[in-house]
Amino acid sequence: MTGALATPPAQARSSVATVHDAGAGKSSRAELFREAGERHHVPETVLLAVSYLQSRWDDHRGAPSVDAGYGPMHLTDARAALAETPHHSSGHEDPRGDTSRPPLVRRETPVDQERLPASLETLGRAAALTGLPASRLRTDPAANIEGGAALLADHQQSAGLPLSTDPAQWYAAVAAYSGAAETGAARRFADDVFSLINAGESRRTDDGTVVTLAPVPVRPETRQLEGLGLKATAPGADCPRDLGCDWTPAPYQMLSEEPGDFGNHDLSDRPNNQSIDYIVIHDTEATWDTTLKLVQDPTYVSWHYSLRSADGHIANHLRAKDVGWHAGNWYVNSKSIGLEHEGFLAEGGQWYTEAMYRTSARLVRHLAKKYDVPLDRAHVIGHDNVPGTVPGNVAGMHQDPGPYWDWDHYFDLLGKPFKAQGKATSPLVTIRPDYDSNTEPYYCGATPADLCPEHGSASITLRSEPREDAPLVTDVGIRPSPGTWSVYNHAARVSTGQKYVVAERRGDWTALWYLGQKGWFKNDPRHTMTLPSKGLVARLRPGLDSAPLYGRAYPEPAAYPADIPVQPLVPLQYTLLPGQLYSVGQTVNGEYYHSKTFELAGHTVVRGALRYHQVQFGHRIMFVKADDVVLTSAAGLPRVPN
Repeated sequence: MTGALATPPAQARSSVATVHDAGAGKSSRAELFREAGERHHVPETVLLAVSYLQSRWDDHRGAPSVDAGYGPMHLTDARAALAETPHHSSGHEDPRGDTSRPPLVRRETPVDQERLPASLETLGRAAALTGLPASRLRTDPAANIEGGAALLADHQQSAGLPLSTDPAQWYAAVAAYSGAAETGAARRFADDVFSLINAGESRRTDDGTVVTLAPVPVRPETRQLEGLGLKATAPGADCPRDLGCDWTPAPYQMLSEEPGDFGNHDLSDRPNNQSIDYIVIHDTEATWDTTLKLVQDPTYVSWHYSLRSADGHIANHLRAKDVGWHAGNWYVNSKSIGLEHEGFLAEGGQWYTEAMYRTSARLVRHLAKKYDVPLDRAHVIGHDNVPGTVPGNVAGMHQDPGPYWDWDHYFDLLGKPFKAQGKATSPLVTIRPDYDSNTEPYYCGATPADLCPEHGSASITLRSEPREDAPLVTDVGIRPSPGTWSVYNHAARVSTGQKYVVAERRGDWTALWYLGQKGWFKNDPRHTMTLPSKGLVARLRPGLDSAPLYGRAYPEPAAYPADIPVQPLVPLQYTLLPGQLYSVGQTVNGEYYHSKTFELAGHTVVRGALRYHQVQFGHRIMFVKADDVVLTSAAGLPRVPN
């Protein structure tokens, strides 16, 4: 250990600005971390590990994260980001999704720029510490890393601690950098940083160079956390202990004397009365404070967990046994757990923090094991994969978390990476583009001229013919014309981890069966965007002309008791036609959770004999009656010639 290396802040500001102006753009990403650490007397290992948990050392071409964080150090500047990117709503669905009940009134969630928390304005503090302009801190990775190093040093000194060369002495500063106000959240973030220092990490960043954090054995001074004056974490959350989750319950209360007028969720007894089949990944479209206010509003929506972007902190709102109002489809709600990930910059926000990916994955692993949910893309789904319940609400379904959610990295963290399975010639394939190089030309505004910043994507866009200028495929449930490149229009989009059947190949072009048609994408065999897969596929039963698709797997009318209204089996706008094949995710018997009264005693699960297969019919999952199709192993399908 060494003593303090105290440089007066005024001297540090003038020195940093001079060095930056002389060397901007000439150092590799790794050199930038080393140089910034030396100038601000922050151990390089600490600086690297903090940055990795924010951005995996990437700059993201200056684009903000979903909660206005910029650059490798995730310096937040919500005012600037909001000024540049107008609010956009990604759908008009009723989150409860129960057509037998009156719809919930949809609400806007504008951001109050006068009351932004300090955690969303760290870039301004970095500018004051370094003397560097805010515009440069947002767009120049060298300046951004300088700003992060200056913030860490400032946190260290604010805690009354020396600018030591010993990483173990930086526990409090790291915890403070997270922005967490809760003890559990700050401790979890700091523990993850020091675990990373002990384990090491290396990857090629988006400047094309390799950054390496060599493993260093460190036992941090965890008692430093007591000096930060953070509030205690609310006990009672259903989480792994090391995640430091807090219990922030959603209210369940009567709103009037009407028996069915209650909110903001439904009591149940899962998994005793119904299995939990899905974990649904959402993006909040709101700040953390607004998110917590919404879920605590007894008249509005609810979900099970919220995750904060900057540090990955988790708040638990509902017990898994109860049904949240979150996915816009009552069947899926009654069979799922909903996770909302903080993000309010619907336009322009291109990436999610590593800290949030990691805590989310740890939570999902815990839930999947506890409730026996398979870790695959048929069961761990995005809100954008949830189908509409009836034709009239298909177009208004939400599109979060969107094409920038890195499903490949997420499933790596889940311990279930996507790999080639079965025969190399299998017509059943798993979508898996290289996220970083797959820069689809999306537009984020109202017109194609409002291009999103260039960024990697987990999605592949499908064309109606095998040529570059062909229109995109059409999703008749959304609009009668071809899909668009809007980041919010997934009419012609497949996503990493989803499974589809190859319909045809022509040279470098591959067609998938998608929404009853062939969807084409360029698939260079030297850099293929799919993996061979195995599993079951569904085809139309011989003798039938077509089969309807459904957005919910409800029972047949005869299954309902006399005192429970029959829920109609309403097909969607789509049909399965002869010769087409679709991947099967699971097979279920029809179920309907009847829950229209406040007391749990009046709730009933209606179970039928009617069986459905869940199929990956388009971007969203759908259901087809088992009697309408036959299932075949992908291993028995003939090879699709080129």
